[in-house]
Amino acid sequence: MAYDVVITGGTVVDGTGDAAFQADIAVRNGKIQNIGQDLPTESANVIDATDKIVTPGFVDIHTHYDGQATWDGLLEPSSGHGVTTVVMGNCGVGFAPVRPGQEDWLIQLMEGVEDIPGTALSEGMEWGWESFPEYLNALDSKEFAIDIGSQIAHGAIRSYVMGDRGSNNEPANATDIAQMKRLVHEAIDAGALGVSTSRVLGHRAMNGEPVPGTFAAEDELYGLGEALRDAGSGVFELAPAGADGQDLGNAPKEMEWMKRLSATIQRPVTFALLQNETEPSLWKQLLEESLEATEQGSQCFPQVAGRPFGLLIGLQTHHAFAKRPTFINIAHLPHNELVEQLKQSSTRTAILNETDTDPDPKILFDGMSRMIQSMLHRLYPMGEIPDYEPDPTQSFVSIAETKNTTPEAVLYDYMLENDGYAMGMMPIFNYVDGNHDVIREMLLHPQAVSGLSDGGAHCGMICDASIPTFMLSHWTRDRTRGKKLPLEWIIKKQTNDTASLYGLNDRGTLQAGKRADINVIDYNALTLHGPKMAHDLPAGGRRLLQEATGYDYTIVAGTITRQFGQDTGQRPGRLIRGAR
Repeated sequence: MAYDVVITGGTVVDGTGDAAFQADIAVRNGKIQNIGQDLPTESANVIDATDKIVTPGFVDIHTHYDGQATWDGLLEPSSGHGVTTVVMGNCGVGFAPVRPGQEDWLIQLMEGVEDIPGTALSEGMEWGWESFPEYLNALDSKEFAIDIGSQIAHGAIRSYVMGDRGSNNEPANATDIAQMKRLVHEAIDAGALGVSTSRVLGHRAMNGEPVPGTFAAEDELYGLGEALRDAGSGVFELAPAGADGQDLGNAPKEMEWMKRLSATIQRPVTFALLQNETEPSLWKQLLEESLEATEQGSQCFPQVAGRPFGLLIGLQTHHAFAKRPTFINIAHLPHNELVEQLKQSSTRTAILNETDTDPDPKILFDGMSRMIQSMLHRLYPMGEIPDYEPDPTQSFVSIAETKNTTPEAVLYDYMLENDGYAMGMMPIFNYVDGNHDVIREMLLHPQAVSGLSDGGAHCGMICDASIPTFMLSHWTRDRTRGKKLPLEWIIKKQTNDTASLYGLNDRGTLQAGKRADINVIDYNALTLHGPKMAHDLPAGGRRLLQEATGYDYTIVAGTITRQFGQDTGQRPGRLIRGAR
């Protein structure tokens, strides 16, 4: 029997959670045809996977490629980290439906919430739709390196239906809710994978206004959910109140209505879950309530991040000195010239002894410098091979104490290392008291799903699209400050579990008849390198990218899309319409 591709001699970690085993995998017509020993290789493209692991392609359910997908078929950073399927349209922000003339407002909403440069979106996006089904049609006409699926966003729906009343978070009336419900049902029928909303106070448009729907009453939220019930498909995704560490008093109430909603509509509800410093044990309570809710007929799935969640701090990103007058005067210089100026002792002395200029309250993130200055006890050097589980004694405050100097002085000098490209990590969530075992416990919980990578978003702050690589290299192989996790478990968490949540049952495991979305990984050599800033978005927009080495092959629908870390130029990925 002739095959298109045969992967021979690999250690198969099939995504089911079962023990790894040695086998060949044969692919034909985009699907896995056979898994066994000594499969025939005549007429096939043979990949020798001896001493390598073979896994399903990773399914990343929390990304924000909604705009990027209209101009970019490669969809990095995610496609470089073994990801073969992404779900976008999360956190209540998206680009459809849209009334003519409302496009710029939706761009500003996405920029404010997800830190995607508005200039890049304005320059790169190819509009041409009004309804959500028309948006899917536009995506369906394109080819990608990976598969994409989308949810319809509450923010866009609310503004479409209610106009300024929706954008300004005024209460929805019964007519408004009925129209929103109709639009969600229409989107699910067209192939949307679900509906999303945000109730996080920190999620704001560029004008400072919270995301439309942040304060939506229960009847409005139920209207969105009932559309999923009536359509018989879809996931309800949200960033709940308290997810950003604010408004924590409402977090238990959020859990209550989510449980009731899921039981009522008989559809899954998935929500962001992070450990915060104010209520450091709240995550455990919410996880347990999610598990208990299954006995009451609810399907509640917390999305957890596989590593600390925070900011990357460096000369090219946000940093502690951006509002110092001397720095402001030279900030326009090209990078190399700026670094040389900052190395001058007179410049260093001036900046370290100055006070910040006042931030402009009308400019989002303009107060970041002061926030960073107040959290230097939680800022750590990363290094070229980044350490995402640093010991608390490695903070800039601790380093300063041993050197008998100030934390700001230590940070200033560190930022100029590596030709001014050195970065530090500031974990804001998931790392209270430097306890990484919290994340381990989250990952082991039966209701938790791996998510929150935010691929394509927060371009100037993080590059958590690399989490799938970190999950393998850190949790199953490299961890030294605590217990590791089984390789089979980690693979299952980001393949079968994530695919199953969204009903994508044609992928996520390596089994005959499933889609041939496959990674061949040099597990022993797998390395996650330090993040670097690129200016390769439209209009020169910036974004953080993070390279991984060790992915020998990534295969999407039977076609090799990446080989030894390089894009092959093949674009077999397509829009996913609905569960399958």
